[in-house]
Amino acid sequence: MNTQDPLSIGIVGLGNIGRYHAEQLTSLMGSFDIELSGGMDIAPTARDRFESSFGVPTYEDHEKLYETVDSVIITTPNRYHEEYAVSALESDINVLIEKPIAHTIESADRVATAAAASDGVCMIGFHNRFASPVQVLKQYQQQARFGDVHHIEAKYIRRRGVPGRGTWFTEEAASGGGALIDIGAHAIDLALYILDFPQVTEVSGVTRSIFGGRPDYTHLEMWGRSGEGPFNVDDSASAFIRCADGSTISLDVAWAANRPPNNEFVVQGNDAGARLDLSDGDLTIFESSSAGAPHFSDSEVRTRDDDPHRIEQQRFIQASRASEAPTVNTVEQALTVQRVMDATYRSNERGRAVKIDSEPLPTVD
Repeated sequence: MNTQDPLSIGIVGLGNIGRYHAEQLTSLMGSFDIELSGGMDIAPTARDRFESSFGVPTYEDHEKLYETVDSVIITTPNRYHEEYAVSALESDINVLIEKPIAHTIESADRVATAAAASDGVCMIGFHNRFASPVQVLKQYQQQARFGDVHHIEAKYIRRRGVPGRGTWFTEEAASGGGALIDIGAHAIDLALYILDFPQVTEVSGVTRSIFGGRPDYTHLEMWGRSGEGPFNVDDSASAFIRCADGSTISLDVAWAANRPPNNEFVVQGNDAGARLDLSDGDLTIFESSSAGAPHFSDSEVRTRDDDPHRIEQQRFIQASRASEAPTVNTVEQALTVQRVMDATYRSNERGRAVKIDSEPLPTVD
């Protein structure tokens, strides 16, 4: 890539998420020297809609797109992340993969191996890290305001929110799993991010499929459209995650539940704690002191409503332009998330806790 030329970026997978990424990229063109150069999808209707919306060429073959771009954002069904990411990385193209890194742990390992050997940078799209209240919480944690954080409650629960019943979201072969691998990946990543990604040693988990396959499933709205395919994935999961430093995470995720929705993270430290509600951006810090008189102090934090996807893209653009591996949303961290999800599924199958191997991850130079 000529550093004097705009950074050319393509989108692989032109569905709802792909179009959303394209919209964010176009909004950044005035601030960054970039261009949306094209897109790729196997569906003609998706290509036609993308061309009409963004005025760029689209391709049925990803290799043709890769001849025209410096970087790609991959937003396909999980099963195809490996194919498109490895092909790009082998051509030294920079890659941003929408979470998860892949649909299975074996596939994720192959992406990591390709990233380690590539001159292109690779970043994984866990955008919630870039939400303003999350960044405030993380800064306070780094400043030791909470002391030693020993436990995090991580919840991502929808009352009715099965995405696209009968589409790739609910077909295990294409997705790799259901609620756990979809929204659970976000919850696991954010909890581990707050804890500075300690080594995970053991996972005890249960997955369930209760609502999604029922013919009387009642909902008010749905992400995407219903399809005619199977529903053979989990729609909820609970897990307890142990780390080598003694910290723990309790995880509760669901696409559907007979309860109010909840996207809450509760941080417990020995000096202070916090409650973060990602659904509305509320962040409260809980502290106590004997200064003057014994008392509790609850501090509400207000932040600007910045779009975390745009900030994530900015970091990807900066890493791509500098040809330097990002220090956030790394392949290594995404592999840890994938291993926790894999261990949760295995724990459910075996009916007992599963140890996670501590073998070193591939190094990304």
